[in-house]
Amino acid sequence: MLDLIKQLFSGEERHQEPPTGHQIAVAATALMVQLARVDSNQDDRELETIVECAVRAHEVTEEEARDILQDALDHADDATSLYEFTGKLNEHLEQSDKQRLLESIWAVALADGRIDRYEEHLIRRIADLLHLNHREYMQARHRAEDAQ
Repeated sequence: MLDLIKQLFSGEERHQEPPTGHQIAVAATALMVQLARVDSNQDDRELETIVECAVRAHEVTEEEARDILQDALDHADDATSLYEFTGKLNEHLEQSDKQRLLESIWAVALADGRIDRYEEHLIRRIADLLHLNHREYMQARHRAEDAQ
């Protein structure tokens, strides 16, 4: 697991095998961790939401989701850009899957009861990097707000 996190954070490419669902979960979780840290106020509610989203979206157990989250937290400072995660996700996710991911990212931002301007800006950047248009961005936000 640690090697996978290091590979994702370093941007290394091994061979062109499609990533497993677990690897997609790691990349998605890494984006959510970046969001949770952007306002310098990492909240336990945000971290719990990340775990819940991983379990729901990536068919991993809660224990696996917590392990992925911990690895992502441990290596969050090593990430050089969001593109190292969004690039992998763009290659292997359908547009509808990317919209659901953005909805999960919004859920993390909403978990502490407020949207910080830095969070909103980062979500916009993530949406752009995932090639989601403004309508898809807003739909994801509204679905996340309605789910709260």
